[in-house]
Parts: sequence; structure tokens; C-alpha cells
Amino acid sequence: MPPSPDLSLVTGATGLVGSAVVRALLQAGHRVRVLVRTTSNRRNLVDLSVEISEGSLEDTQSLACAVEGCRFVYHVAADYRIWVPDPATMFRANVQGTRDLLTAALKAGVERVVYTSSVATLGLIPGASADETTPSSAGDMIGPYKRSKFEAEEVARELAQDHGLPVVIVNPSTPVGPGDIKPTPTGRLILEAARGQMPAFVDTGLNIVHVDDVAAGHLAAAEKGRIGERYILGGENMSLAEILAEVSRAVGRRPPRLRVPHMMLFPVAFGAELAARITGREPFVTLDGVRMSRKKMYFTSDKASRELGYKPRLAREAIADAVAWFDANGYLQ
Repeated sequence: MPPSPDLSLVTGATGLVGSAVVRALLQAGHRVRVLVRTTSNRRNLVDLSVEISEGSLEDTQSLACAVEGCRFVYHVAADYRIWVPDPATMFRANVQGTRDLLTAALKAGVERVVYTSSVATLGLIPGASADETTPSSAGDMIGPYKRSKFEAEEVARELAQDHGLPVVIVNPSTPVGPGDIKPTPTGRLILEAARGQMPAFVDTGLNIVHVDDVAAGHLAAAEKGRIGERYILGGENMSLAEILAEVSRAVGRRPPRLRVPHMMLFPVAFGAELAARITGREPFVTLDGVRMSRKKMYFTSDKASRELGYKPRLAREAIADAVAWFDANGYLQ
């Protein structure tokens, strides 16, 4: 089947970033097909005019069906958890699933693939903002999520360089905003702060970006991005104290004042993970999370601004929209 002139496939369409990409595509007049599991929570797709293709990254046959006739593929799906009881399942989805999907897209003659990686694959610069050229290695990756995304990005580059896959890589920083139904680890942080359940914080920092700006960056990458290149889709660098202050301002609470040393959290995280292995519930703090928090994850999106016309809004607007969505959907009660 020849590619349709305006048909785009979006994987991960039920999640925070994927659903935002779907909305952006529909607003731009594209026809959209979404790959979703039969068991997925489809709340983010309600009232959206999309074609449903049931399957998963672990089902190779479903991937071939999903990409058939598509002009563009936006591969947003990923297993995004800071803690996972069996890392092999995360690698199966994030690495092998990416290889299988991108290979299917290559065979189907897709015109352009946008692969959603993460700033987790990039190096960091103490006291400064990292960019797409900041070196990193597999040994720098803390935890299975970062390692799996690092390997998956290598797969995308390999298929571009060795097999001619027309793929552009985007590296979102820390997206927040409407549609965080799970919520994501960062969304959970915002939610707990909004509920007044975070009395203290550690000295760390993130790059906060509105999820709708990340979605717009995906479309710009499909239109203007250079094949084989990667683009950071970020927003504003903020310390955790600043993030919590913005959340507190949005709900009319006093921000937490107590800063605790990272070392104090290691025994707490150890106990939380031990309890998680017994109960099966995700721990509220993890050893990998504490290790990652020792570094400020600051980035610049200058390359995306220059080449894609990327223009993110202020981080405080992203945080306010995230809090408002949680409030409107009953998460704060």
C-alpha cells in the first residue's frame, strides 16, 4: 500500500507526550493512526478522531500492520519507570521494540520517522547546560530506563547510518502538563507537592517543559529536522526548590523549606524498594532516583530553536497547567 499523503502513526498515544503529539497532529489537519495495547487506558484518546491499531512493541506482526500506508511515524512509546522489578521487560519494549518498529517503518517506505528519545541519554555539565554534543557513554547511565533509552537511540542511529532510515531523534527534557493520567515520575512529584505531601527536598534540578511544546517540537522535527540528527526539546532549567515553589504558588500553599542531604535518602530508598518487592507497588523513592538527584539535569534547546523554530513557553506556565489539570481531574482530592 503506498503511503497516504497525510497519515501519521503515533505510538505511545495514550501517554502524556504521545497524546499531546496526537492532538497537535489533528490540529494541523493530519489523519492519525495510533498503536495501543488492548489493555491500555484510552482516556487521553476520548473524543479524538483517530484510527485505532491494536498491538504492542512486543508484537512484531502488529507493528507491520500499524505502519502500513503511513507517511510519518512518531515513535513516542516507552516503558518509563524509575524502578522496575524486572529490567528485562523494559529493555524488551524500549530497545528491541524500537528496533522492530523502526525496521517495519523502513520496510514500509515511511517518508520520515521521529523517534522520541530522552535527555537521559545525554551527558551532563556541572554548573552549565548540556547540549546534543555533550558526550556520554553507557557507563554514565543510571538505572535500566536510562540504559534502555541510550541503547534504543543507538539503534535509531544505526538504522539511519547503515540502512538509510529517514529518522530524526528528539530528546525531550522533563515534560509536564495536561494528560498525565499515570502520572509520570515528574507528574507524581508535582502531584505530591500540590497535595502538601512533600515536606522536604534535595538540592537538584531539572529542565521543565510544557508537554504541548514538546509535541509541537515533534511536528517541527518531522518537517525541518535533519535525518540522523538529534534535537533537545526542553524548556527552562529550575532547581527542585524553584519547581516546588511554583507548585505551591499554584495551589496556595507554603513551599517546603527543609533541604535534606542526599545521603539521608539512601536508607529510605533501600527500605522503599524492599517493601516494593514484597507488595508489588512502585516505591515512592528509589535508589536510582536518589543517585540521579545528585546531579542537576540542565540542558539547552538552542539547536532546536535555530533549526526547527522551536519556542517553548515559560516553565511556570507548564507547572500551572499541570496542577490545573490534576485539580480538574480529581487528583488533588
